[in-house]
Amino acid sequence: MGESGSRRRLTLLTGQSGDGDLHDADGPDGSGLADVQVLQRRAAAQTHAVDEQGFYLETVSEYLWARDVAGLAPTTLEKLVQPVMELCSFYDLVPWRLTPRHVDRFYTGQGRRARSTVRSKLTKVDSYFAFLEQRYAGEIARRFGATVESPVDTFNRPVHRGDFGLRIPPSQRALTECFAQWRASLPAARKYQVAVRDYVMAKLAYISGVRASELCAVRLGDIHWELGQWGRFVVQGKGAGGSGKRERQAYLFAEGRELLWWYIEEVRGAFSDDPLDPAAPLFPSERRPRALASAGITVSTAVQPDAFRKALRTAGELYLPGPVTCLIPHLLRHARATHLYESGMALWDVQKVLGHIWASTTVGYLSTVQADPELASL
Repeated sequence: MGESGSRRRLTLLTGQSGDGDLHDADGPDGSGLADVQVLQRRAAAQTHAVDEQGFYLETVSEYLWARDVAGLAPTTLEKLVQPVMELCSFYDLVPWRLTPRHVDRFYTGQGRRARSTVRSKLTKVDSYFAFLEQRYAGEIARRFGATVESPVDTFNRPVHRGDFGLRIPPSQRALTECFAQWRASLPAARKYQVAVRDYVMAKLAYISGVRASELCAVRLGDIHWELGQWGRFVVQGKGAGGSGKRERQAYLFAEGRELLWWYIEEVRGAFSDDPLDPAAPLFPSERRPRALASAGITVSTAVQPDAFRKALRTAGELYLPGPVTCLIPHLLRHARATHLYESGMALWDVQKVLGHIWASTTVGYLSTVQADPELASL
């Protein structure tokens, strides 16, 4: 009895009887048990894939939590895992199934971008894999039989070649001539208040050394005429190491105070919003959205950095003499740092104007300074 029971159990599991003859559970061709086994294998494979995908999303969440604890800003966290998810979505793979070949093909084809953008994305991918290897390599190997290894290897890892060092700002004389010709052309402009706004933004960006995004976000209530010797305005500065925006004071100096006072007194009121509202943008958009007007909101939207960049580029082509004719906001920032340092301002003071935390960052802006050590020694 025991022997016949064992034989029956063996037949059910393997489809083969104890004496070596094949038996069919459902029919003479033996296909029934084989179909069940195939379905079981398929179900196991699907479950395995679902488990891998779920575990991958868990690691992404854990990585974001870890970087949040490290003090990164929410805007930085949003972009931190985007390159990893782009790659995984494009190839329909989990990260530990990616290879350097996948990365190479993606960033020379579908994902091809500017060199600085690709470098930034590959750095983020590499950082995520460092986290994955440190915390989950053992678990991934046990559960999925995969080895965690970054697809950014020795051969495709980007090397920073100092892009910012290639930015040669226009001379102080060239910028003075440019702004003089630009202002002289304002009375003949088709849209006077818009032309004045763009001119004031450009010159104030140069005088104060602020970034385009910082300048566009300034509100009328952010201007403090009483601070310092000539007044200052508050900007949402860029935080170091992705730590988020930080308020800082930007300097007007004597020239900037006179310029900004003229703009607010003579031109700012020509726009369609309320110029007395402290929450109104210092540099409003030309058109006020109908939704704001219908809702009874008296403030307009601020001009966007892209619109400012376009106006500045056009002015550079029209009015800037010399070899440098392409003006961008960050080039004005480099020019301001260079001209202040060449005029004798100390490095520490230039650093304060630019809002840098580290003096080494400021030094990178001074690569084109015309220095004369012999003259300085006298």
